[in-house]
Amino acid sequence: MPEAEFRSYYGRPVVKETVWGPDIPSYLFLGGLAGASSTLAAGAQLTGRPELARALKCGAAGAISLSMVALVHDLGRRTRFINMLRVLKVTSPMSIGTWILSGYTPLALAAAASAVTRKMPRGGLAATIATGLLGPAVASYTAVLLGDTAAPAWHEAHRELPFLFAGSAATAAGGLGMLTVRPGRAGQAIRFAVLGAAGEIAAKSLLLQRLGPAAEPYQTGRAGQLMDISEVLTSAGLAVAVLAGRSRVGAPLAGLALMAASALMRFGVFEAGRASARDPKYTVGPQRERLKDVRPES
Repeated sequence: MPEAEFRSYYGRPVVKETVWGPDIPSYLFLGGLAGASSTLAAGAQLTGRPELARALKCGAAGAISLSMVALVHDLGRRTRFINMLRVLKVTSPMSIGTWILSGYTPLALAAAASAVTRKMPRGGLAATIATGLLGPAVASYTAVLLGDTAAPAWHEAHRELPFLFAGSAATAAGGLGMLTVRPGRAGQAIRFAVLGAAGEIAAKSLLLQRLGPAAEPYQTGRAGQLMDISEVLTSAGLAVAVLAGRSRVGAPLAGLALMAASALMRFGVFEAGRASARDPKYTVGPQRERLKDVRPES
C-alpha cells in the first residue's frame, strides 16, 4: 500500500501560530547583545582595557534596558512581568529567565554607572564580574524559551538554538566594541566576534543537517531571506574586521555589519517558527519520522 499523503482538517494548522509581535525578536537580539557585551566587558576590565570595558558596559546597560521595554510592551502591562516573580519554577524557562533578567539588569546598570562616573570602583568591579558570569545565560536563555514551545521549527531545533544564539550574541558584542572604541584598541572585540561567528556558523550548519526536511522554514520564505542576508553580513563584517580592523572607516563598518547580522538572524529564527506553525506538515512530518525509528518494520 502506498503511504497516505497527510492532509490536515480543511488544511488548517495543527498548532497555533504565536501571537508575538516584532517586540519579541527585538527583545531576543537586545538581550543577547547585552549579555555577550557584559562578558566581553568583564574580560576587557580584567585584562587592562578600560576604554573597551567602559563602552561595552554602557552598551550592555542600554541594550538590556531597551530589551526590557520591548518585553514589557509585548506583555501589555508591567504588572505581568512583576507577577512572574511571585514564584520560582526550575522547570519553566520563562520563570528562570525572568529571575535571570531581574538579577542581571540592576547589576548591568550599576556597572555602567560606576564606569561613567568613576565612583565606587570596587562595587563597579564586582558588578562587572557578576554580569560577566550571568552574560552567557542572558544571551542564550531565550533560545531555551523558544525551544520549549510547540512551534515545530523552534522545538525541533532546541539542541542547537542556544549555541546559535550565544554565537550570534558574541558576534554582535564584538561588533559593538569595534563601533564604539578607537580601531587600535578593538583587537579583543575583533577576536571575540570571530569566535562568536565561528560558533554561530557551526551551530547553524548542525541545525540544518540534523533537522533535514524539517529545516525548510529556516531556508525558505522571509525567514530564509533574513538568514541568508545575516550570513552574508557576518562574512563581510568579519572580512573587513580582519583585513581593515585598524582603519577608522573599516572598523565601524565591520561593527555595524556584525550587529545587523545578529539582529537579522534573530528575526529569521522568529519568522521560521511562525512559518512552521502555519504549515501542518512541519508538525506531523517529524512525528512520523520518529515513529519510523521506534516502530519495527513488519
